[in-house]
Amino acid sequence: MNQLINKASLLLVLSSTLTALANEPLEKTAQSGPVTATVELDPSKPVIGDTVTLTITVVAEKDVEMLMPEFGEALDQYSIVDFVPRESINDSGQTVASQKYRLQPPSSGKQAIPPILIEYVDRRDGRRPAPEGLDAYELLTERIDFEVKSVIPKDAKADLKPPMGKLEPKAQEPPVRWPWVVVVLVLLAAASPFAIRAWMNWQRLARRRSAYDIARSRLVKLLSRQRPSADQVDEFYVELSSIVRRYLEDRFEMRAPELTTEEFLTSVGQSPDLIMDHQALLREFLRQADLVKFAGVQPSDEGIEQSIGAARRFLEETRENAPLIDEESQTTQPSAVS
Repeated sequence: MNQLINKASLLLVLSSTLTALANEPLEKTAQSGPVTATVELDPSKPVIGDTVTLTITVVAEKDVEMLMPEFGEALDQYSIVDFVPRESINDSGQTVASQKYRLQPPSSGKQAIPPILIEYVDRRDGRRPAPEGLDAYELLTERIDFEVKSVIPKDAKADLKPPMGKLEPKAQEPPVRWPWVVVVLVLLAAASPFAIRAWMNWQRLARRRSAYDIARSRLVKLLSRQRPSADQVDEFYVELSSIVRRYLEDRFEMRAPELTTEEFLTSVGQSPDLIMDHQALLREFLRQADLVKFAGVQPSDEGIEQSIGAARRFLEETRENAPLIDEESQTTQPSAVS
Protein backbone atom coordinates (compact mmCIF):
# COMPACT_ATOMS: atom_id res chain seq x y z
CA MET A 1 0.00 0.00 0.00
CA ASN A 2 2.81 2.43 0.91
CA GLN A 3 4.53 1.65 -2.40
CA LEU A 4 1.34 2.52 -4.30
CA ILE A 5 1.01 5.81 -2.40
CA ASN A 6 4.64 6.68 -3.10
CA LYS A 7 4.24 5.92 -6.81
CA ALA A 8 1.06 8.03 -6.98
CA SER A 9 2.83 10.93 -5.26
CA LEU A 10 5.77 10.63 -7.64
CA LEU A 11 3.45 10.66 -10.66
CA LEU A 12 1.62 13.73 -9.30
CA VAL A 13 4.89 15.63 -8.78
CA LEU A 14 6.13 14.60 -12.24
CA SER A 15 2.86 15.70 -13.85
CA SER A 16 2.99 19.10 -12.10
CA THR A 17 6.62 19.57 -13.16
CA LEU A 18 5.87 18.74 -16.80
CA THR A 19 2.87 21.12 -16.79
CA ALA A 20 5.02 23.93 -15.39
CA LEU A 21 7.77 23.28 -17.96
CA ALA A 22 5.24 23.21 -20.80
CA ASN A 23 3.96 26.64 -19.78
CA GLU A 24 7.35 28.32 -19.34
CA PRO A 25 7.61 31.87 -20.73
CA LEU A 26 8.41 32.34 -24.41
CA GLU A 27 11.60 34.32 -24.95
CA LYS A 28 13.29 35.75 -28.07
CA THR A 29 16.59 37.70 -28.15
CA ALA A 30 17.94 39.95 -30.90
CA GLN A 31 21.21 41.89 -31.08
CA SER A 32 22.54 44.80 -33.13
CA GLY A 33 26.05 46.08 -32.38
CA PRO A 34 26.21 47.32 -28.78
CA VAL A 35 22.49 46.73 -28.09
CA THR A 36 20.75 43.48 -27.09
CA ALA A 37 16.93 43.20 -26.84
CA THR A 38 14.99 40.38 -25.18
CA VAL A 39 11.22 39.92 -25.48
CA GLU A 40 9.49 37.56 -23.01
CA LEU A 41 5.83 36.43 -22.93
CA ASP A 42 4.40 34.77 -19.81
CA PRO A 43 2.50 32.46 -19.70
CA SER A 44 3.22 30.81 -23.04
CA LYS A 45 -0.11 28.93 -23.12
CA PRO A 46 -2.80 31.20 -21.64
CA VAL A 47 -6.51 30.40 -21.41
CA ILE A 48 -9.13 32.86 -22.68
CA GLY A 49 -9.75 35.41 -19.94
CA ASP A 50 -6.14 35.29 -18.68
CA THR A 51 -3.86 38.31 -18.90
CA VAL A 52 -0.38 37.79 -20.35
CA THR A 53 2.75 39.67 -19.33
CA LEU A 54 4.98 41.00 -22.11
CA THR A 55 8.43 42.21 -21.00
CA ILE A 56 10.78 44.07 -23.36
CA THR A 57 14.31 44.34 -21.91
CA VAL A 58 17.05 46.26 -23.74
CA VAL A 59 20.72 46.39 -22.64
CA ALA A 60 23.06 48.96 -24.25
CA GLU A 61 26.77 49.54 -23.79
CA LYS A 62 28.00 52.68 -22.06
CA ASP A 63 27.57 55.92 -24.08
CA VAL A 64 24.92 54.33 -26.31
CA GLU A 65 21.66 56.26 -26.24
CA MET A 66 18.53 54.11 -26.53
CA LEU A 67 15.15 55.12 -27.90
CA MET A 68 12.56 52.70 -26.49
CA PRO A 69 9.30 52.13 -28.41
CA GLU A 70 6.32 54.39 -27.74
CA PHE A 71 3.59 53.18 -25.37
CA GLY A 72 1.51 50.43 -27.01
CA GLU A 73 3.48 50.50 -30.27
CA ALA A 74 2.63 47.42 -32.41
CA LEU A 75 0.19 46.17 -29.72
CA ASP A 76 -3.05 47.68 -31.06
CA GLN A 77 -4.87 44.33 -31.19
CA TYR A 78 -4.58 43.81 -27.42
CA SER A 79 -6.24 45.55 -24.48
CA ILE A 80 -3.48 47.00 -22.31
CA VAL A 81 -4.32 46.40 -18.63
CA ASP A 82 -1.10 47.76 -17.13
CA PHE A 83 2.21 49.33 -18.23
CA VAL A 84 5.43 49.76 -16.19
CA PRO A 85 8.59 51.31 -17.78
CA ARG A 86 11.97 51.21 -16.00
CA GLU A 87 15.55 52.30 -16.71
CA SER A 88 18.77 51.86 -14.71
CA ILE A 89 22.58 51.64 -14.99
CA ASN A 90 24.18 48.34 -13.97
CA ASP A 91 27.61 47.81 -12.37
CA SER A 92 29.28 47.59 -15.80
CA GLY A 93 27.97 51.00 -16.82
CA GLN A 94 25.45 49.51 -19.24
CA THR A 95 22.01 51.06 -19.60
CA VAL A 96 19.19 48.60 -18.87
CA ALA A 97 15.73 49.70 -19.97
CA SER A 98 12.53 47.65 -19.76
CA GLN A 99 8.85 47.96 -20.55
CA LYS A 100 6.40 45.55 -18.93
CA TYR A 101 2.85 45.21 -20.29
CA ARG A 102 -0.11 43.22 -18.99
CA LEU A 103 -2.20 42.40 -22.06
CA GLN A 104 -5.67 40.97 -22.59
CA PRO A 105 -5.86 38.85 -25.81
CA PRO A 106 -8.98 39.65 -27.87
CA SER A 107 -10.03 36.03 -28.46
CA SER A 108 -8.88 32.42 -28.35
CA GLY A 109 -6.80 30.85 -31.07
CA LYS A 110 -3.44 31.68 -32.60
CA GLN A 111 -2.01 35.08 -31.62
CA ALA A 112 1.33 36.86 -32.13
CA ILE A 113 3.44 39.62 -30.65
CA PRO A 114 4.74 41.42 -33.77
CA PRO A 115 8.34 42.61 -34.15
CA ILE A 116 9.02 45.73 -32.06
CA LEU A 117 11.34 48.50 -33.25
CA ILE A 118 14.10 49.81 -30.95
CA GLU A 119 16.38 52.66 -32.05
CA TYR A 120 19.74 53.75 -30.66
CA VAL A 121 22.49 56.31 -31.22
CA ASP A 122 26.11 55.21 -30.74
CA ARG A 123 27.97 58.05 -28.98
CA ARG A 124 31.10 56.05 -28.13
CA ASP A 125 34.43 57.52 -29.15
CA GLY A 126 35.42 56.75 -32.71
CA ARG A 127 32.00 55.32 -33.63
CA ARG A 128 29.53 56.59 -36.19
CA PRO A 129 26.47 57.82 -34.23
CA ALA A 130 24.02 56.59 -36.85
CA PRO A 131 24.00 55.15 -40.39
CA GLU A 132 24.59 57.67 -43.12
CA GLY A 133 21.39 59.56 -43.93
CA LEU A 134 19.57 58.27 -40.84
CA ASP A 135 19.05 59.62 -37.33
CA ALA A 136 19.61 56.32 -35.49
CA TYR A 137 20.40 52.64 -35.82
CA GLU A 138 17.45 50.23 -35.77
CA LEU A 139 16.99 46.91 -33.97
CA LEU A 140 13.89 44.83 -34.69
CA THR A 141 12.87 42.13 -32.22
CA GLU A 142 11.69 38.71 -33.35
CA ARG A 143 7.98 37.87 -33.69
CA ILE A 144 6.55 35.70 -30.89
CA ASP A 145 3.75 33.28 -31.84
CA PHE A 146 1.51 31.78 -29.17
CA GLU A 147 -1.97 30.30 -28.79
CA VAL A 148 -4.78 31.25 -26.44
CA LYS A 149 -6.69 28.16 -25.35
CA SER A 150 -10.48 28.10 -25.31
CA VAL A 151 -12.62 26.70 -22.50
CA ILE A 152 -14.91 25.16 -25.14
CA PRO A 153 -13.92 21.53 -25.85
CA LYS A 154 -12.45 20.93 -29.33
CA ASP A 155 -15.00 18.22 -30.07
CA ALA A 156 -17.99 20.44 -29.22
CA LYS A 157 -20.55 20.94 -31.96
CA ALA A 158 -20.29 24.08 -34.08
CA ASP A 159 -23.82 25.09 -33.12
CA LEU A 160 -23.46 26.00 -29.45
CA LYS A 161 -27.14 26.64 -28.83
CA PRO A 162 -28.40 24.16 -26.21
CA PRO A 163 -31.66 22.31 -26.89
CA MET A 164 -34.81 24.02 -25.71
CA GLY A 165 -36.43 22.56 -22.66
CA LYS A 166 -40.08 21.92 -22.06
CA LEU A 167 -42.31 24.94 -22.50
CA GLU A 168 -43.97 26.16 -19.33
CA PRO A 169 -47.74 26.61 -19.37
CA LYS A 170 -48.74 30.07 -20.49
CA ALA A 171 -49.56 32.23 -17.52
CA GLN A 172 -53.11 33.52 -17.35
CA GLU A 173 -53.60 37.18 -18.02
CA PRO A 174 -54.16 39.08 -14.78
CA PRO A 175 -57.61 40.58 -14.38
CA VAL A 176 -58.05 44.13 -15.62
CA ARG A 177 -57.85 46.47 -12.66
CA TRP A 178 -57.11 49.80 -14.27
CA PRO A 179 -60.58 51.30 -13.65
CA TRP A 180 -60.12 50.88 -9.90
CA VAL A 181 -56.58 52.26 -10.11
CA VAL A 182 -57.90 55.33 -11.93
CA VAL A 183 -60.54 55.90 -9.26
CA VAL A 184 -57.99 55.62 -6.47
CA LEU A 185 -55.59 57.96 -8.25
CA VAL A 186 -58.30 60.55 -8.80
CA LEU A 187 -59.29 60.44 -5.13
CA LEU A 188 -55.68 60.71 -4.03
CA ALA A 189 -55.04 63.58 -6.45
CA ALA A 190 -57.98 65.41 -5.00
CA ALA A 191 -56.71 64.79 -1.49
CA SER A 192 -53.03 65.64 -1.95
CA PRO A 193 -50.35 65.41 -4.68
CA PHE A 194 -47.91 64.27 -1.99
CA ALA A 195 -50.12 61.29 -1.18
CA ILE A 196 -49.96 60.14 -4.83
CA ARG A 197 -46.18 60.38 -4.89
CA ALA A 198 -45.86 58.47 -1.63
CA TRP A 199 -48.21 55.72 -2.83
CA MET A 200 -46.31 55.29 -6.12
CA ASN A 201 -42.97 55.13 -4.32
CA TRP A 202 -44.33 52.54 -1.91
CA GLN A 203 -45.58 50.40 -4.80
CA ARG A 204 -42.20 50.61 -6.57
CA LEU A 205 -40.17 49.75 -3.47
CA ALA A 206 -42.47 46.85 -2.58
CA ARG A 207 -41.50 45.12 -5.84
CA ARG A 208 -37.75 45.56 -5.37
CA ARG A 209 -35.44 42.90 -3.94
CA SER A 210 -31.68 42.62 -3.96
CA ALA A 211 -30.01 40.86 -6.90
CA TYR A 212 -28.67 38.29 -4.41
CA ASP A 213 -32.14 37.51 -2.98
CA ILE A 214 -33.60 37.00 -6.46
CA ALA A 215 -30.74 34.72 -7.57
CA ARG A 216 -30.84 32.82 -4.28
CA SER A 217 -34.60 32.23 -4.65
CA ARG A 218 -34.12 30.90 -8.19
CA LEU A 219 -31.34 28.58 -7.01
CA VAL A 220 -33.42 27.25 -4.11
CA LYS A 221 -36.34 26.61 -6.49
CA LEU A 222 -34.04 24.72 -8.89
CA LEU A 223 -32.52 22.60 -6.13
CA SER A 224 -35.92 21.79 -4.63
CA ARG A 225 -36.64 19.59 -7.62
CA GLN A 226 -35.51 16.00 -7.92
CA ARG A 227 -31.89 15.65 -9.05
CA PRO A 228 -31.71 15.42 -12.87
CA SER A 229 -31.52 12.10 -14.64
CA ALA A 230 -28.94 11.42 -17.38
CA ASP A 231 -31.20 12.80 -20.14
CA GLN A 232 -32.12 15.87 -18.07
CA VAL A 233 -28.68 16.93 -16.85
CA ASP A 234 -27.99 19.30 -19.78
CA GLU A 235 -31.29 21.12 -19.12
CA PHE A 236 -30.32 21.36 -15.43
CA TYR A 237 -26.95 22.95 -16.30
CA VAL A 238 -28.59 25.39 -18.72
CA GLU A 239 -30.80 26.70 -15.90
CA LEU A 240 -27.99 26.66 -13.31
CA SER A 241 -25.63 28.70 -15.53
CA SER A 242 -28.55 31.00 -16.42
CA ILE A 243 -29.00 31.83 -12.73
CA VAL A 244 -25.33 32.74 -12.36
CA ARG A 245 -25.22 34.79 -15.58
CA ARG A 246 -28.44 36.70 -14.73
CA TYR A 247 -27.01 37.44 -11.27
CA LEU A 248 -23.80 38.76 -12.86
CA GLU A 249 -25.85 41.08 -15.09
CA ASP A 250 -27.82 42.48 -12.14
CA ARG A 251 -24.98 42.56 -9.58
CA PHE A 252 -22.06 43.80 -11.72
CA GLU A 253 -23.94 45.39 -14.68
CA MET A 254 -22.51 42.87 -17.18
CA ARG A 255 -24.47 41.82 -20.23
CA ALA A 256 -23.60 38.22 -19.35
CA PRO A 257 -26.69 36.45 -20.83
CA GLU A 258 -26.04 37.99 -24.28
CA LEU A 259 -22.37 36.96 -24.54
CA THR A 260 -20.72 33.71 -25.59
CA THR A 261 -18.60 31.99 -22.96
CA GLU A 262 -15.36 33.33 -24.46
CA GLU A 263 -16.70 36.90 -24.73
CA PHE A 264 -18.02 36.69 -21.18
CA LEU A 265 -14.71 35.46 -19.75
CA THR A 266 -12.90 38.30 -21.52
CA SER A 267 -15.35 40.75 -19.92
CA VAL A 268 -14.79 39.12 -16.52
CA GLY A 269 -11.02 39.48 -16.87
CA GLN A 270 -11.44 43.23 -17.45
CA SER A 271 -13.89 43.83 -14.58
CA PRO A 272 -12.39 45.79 -11.65
CA ASP A 273 -15.17 44.51 -9.36
CA LEU A 274 -14.27 40.80 -9.55
CA ILE A 275 -11.22 39.55 -7.66
CA MET A 276 -8.94 36.90 -9.19
CA ASP A 277 -10.41 34.11 -7.00
CA HIS A 278 -13.93 34.86 -8.25
CA GLN A 279 -12.72 35.06 -11.87
CA ALA A 280 -11.09 31.62 -11.54
CA LEU A 281 -14.22 30.23 -9.85
CA LEU A 282 -16.45 31.46 -12.70
CA ARG A 283 -14.04 30.17 -15.35
CA GLU A 284 -14.07 26.65 -13.89
CA PHE A 285 -17.86 26.73 -13.33
CA LEU A 286 -18.58 27.72 -16.94
CA ARG A 287 -16.05 25.24 -18.29
CA GLN A 288 -17.86 22.40 -16.53
CA ALA A 289 -21.27 23.70 -17.68
CA ASP A 290 -20.11 23.91 -21.32
CA LEU A 291 -18.73 20.36 -21.20
CA VAL A 292 -22.17 19.12 -20.13
CA LYS A 293 -24.29 21.32 -22.43
CA PHE A 294 -22.21 21.27 -25.60
CA ALA A 295 -19.94 18.22 -25.47
CA GLY A 296 -22.49 15.80 -23.98
CA VAL A 297 -20.31 14.97 -20.95
CA GLN A 298 -22.24 13.15 -18.22
CA PRO A 299 -21.07 14.52 -14.85
CA SER A 300 -20.95 12.35 -11.76
CA ASP A 301 -23.10 13.11 -8.73
CA GLU A 302 -19.99 14.60 -7.12
CA GLY A 303 -19.40 16.79 -10.20
CA ILE A 304 -22.99 18.10 -10.06
CA GLU A 305 -22.61 18.91 -6.36
CA GLN A 306 -19.34 20.74 -7.07
CA SER A 307 -21.03 22.89 -9.73
CA ILE A 308 -23.91 23.67 -7.34
CA GLY A 309 -21.39 24.49 -4.61
CA ALA A 310 -19.46 26.83 -6.95
CA ALA A 311 -22.65 28.72 -7.85
CA ARG A 312 -23.74 28.95 -4.20
CA ARG A 313 -20.28 30.09 -3.08
CA PHE A 314 -20.13 32.83 -5.72
CA LEU A 315 -23.54 34.17 -4.70
CA GLU A 316 -22.66 34.16 -1.00
CA GLU A 317 -19.24 35.79 -1.40
CA THR A 318 -20.54 38.65 -3.56
CA ARG A 319 -23.88 39.30 -1.82
CA GLU A 320 -22.64 42.40 0.01
CA ASN A 321 -23.90 45.67 -1.52
CA ALA A 322 -25.98 43.79 -4.10
CA PRO A 323 -28.26 46.36 -5.81
CA LEU A 324 -32.05 46.34 -5.55
CA ILE A 325 -33.82 45.00 -8.64
CA ASP A 326 -37.42 45.33 -9.76
CA GLU A 327 -38.55 41.75 -9.31
CA GLU A 328 -41.53 42.21 -11.63
CA SER A 329 -39.22 43.12 -14.55
CA GLN A 330 -37.12 40.03 -13.76
CA THR A 331 -40.10 37.71 -14.13
CA THR A 332 -41.20 39.26 -17.42
CA GLN A 333 -37.78 38.93 -19.08
CA PRO A 334 -37.06 35.72 -20.99
CA SER A 335 -34.66 33.26 -19.46
CA ALA A 336 -31.07 33.75 -20.60
CA VAL A 337 -29.35 31.06 -22.65
CA SER A 338 -25.72 30.63 -21.76
